[in-house]
Amino acid sequence: MSTYIHSIQTAVPQYSYHQNELRDRMKEIVPGSERDERIIHHIYSRSGIETRYSVVDDFRKTGSHQLFFNGQGASPGTASRNDTYIREGRKLFVDVAEKLMEHSEFQADEITHLITVSCTGFYAPGPDYDIIKALGLSPKTERYHLGFMGCYAVIPALKMADQICRANPNANVMVVSVELCTLHFQANPKMDNLLSASVFADGGSGAIVSSRKSNQPSYQIDGFASAITEKGKDDMAWSIGDTGFNMVLSNYIPDLLEEGLHPFLDPVLEQYQLTLEDIDLWGVHPGGRAILDKVEKTFSLPDSALSASRNVLSNYGNMSSATVLFVLKELLEDSSDSENKRTLAMAFGPGLTLESALLTKTTGS
Repeated sequence: MSTYIHSIQTAVPQYSYHQNELRDRMKEIVPGSERDERIIHHIYSRSGIETRYSVVDDFRKTGSHQLFFNGQGASPGTASRNDTYIREGRKLFVDVAEKLMEHSEFQADEITHLITVSCTGFYAPGPDYDIIKALGLSPKTERYHLGFMGCYAVIPALKMADQICRANPNANVMVVSVELCTLHFQANPKMDNLLSASVFADGGSGAIVSSRKSNQPSYQIDGFASAITEKGKDDMAWSIGDTGFNMVLSNYIPDLLEEGLHPFLDPVLEQYQLTLEDIDLWGVHPGGRAILDKVEKTFSLPDSALSASRNVLSNYGNMSSATVLFVLKELLEDSSDSENKRTLAMAFGPGLTLESALLTKTTGS
């Protein structure tokens, strides 16, 4: 029995920032030397990002400054950041879920399971409850939440949904991810903080997984693979601090990924009796420009192979777990591709953990 990913939908908050605007603002906000300002200028100018979105407008001089720069400094406590996550996050969760219902072939009473994903905030009753109430889903809907896993978390969510559908052919699983990364901005010149502030953004995405074949373009799920690299535990990590969540984001990550990509992917290709040349479409999580460059170089991919990932990075930045579905949506909506395009989705996160999904793009019946 095959399972399918239906109706990928995305949403972003209302406040958009041009990367050059943020670059110049960070040089004013982050205390440091002239050397620190030059580092900021260099990082932002080479990020591959044009636009990012946030649930707050505080990063503008003319912003409301309700969370940051409100007269109490640039480091609000974790509670006030999480309060903003609760208020704004539930809006995006519901927005994505409503789009899934509007643009899919499913009715609310057909959704049997709900999986929510996020690593940038917590509350209970959580976003699963909000979605059920807003959409009028059955109170018997089975609910699961994948929290604090990082940028790769949507792929395990899709894997869980796939397993549910294979165990129960009548299951229809809604998956919704929302990340509000900008709430954890840290105004200091440590390289980890400068790197994370230069790439992370806010956004949400979702999909419905079902054994029902779609009349619309969709992905058939062929398999999944996961691994942890030999190195990297201390180079990408995520913990809770007194002034928001603390991200360790080493500039060695692209090199560590480069070392681990072939040992990770080669057994997957062998398992499915494929070669790199058999992969038609690459849905790589755009954790940063350097990461995409390393993937392209390591697998000797043509310049166009990661265009969807680079477009998403340019237009939205890195929205943690929500991002890879933005990439898969762009690939799915490209009408120039024909039927049965073998697609590889890949995402990376703390560990370093590597997750992948092997998919086949179908144009619908």
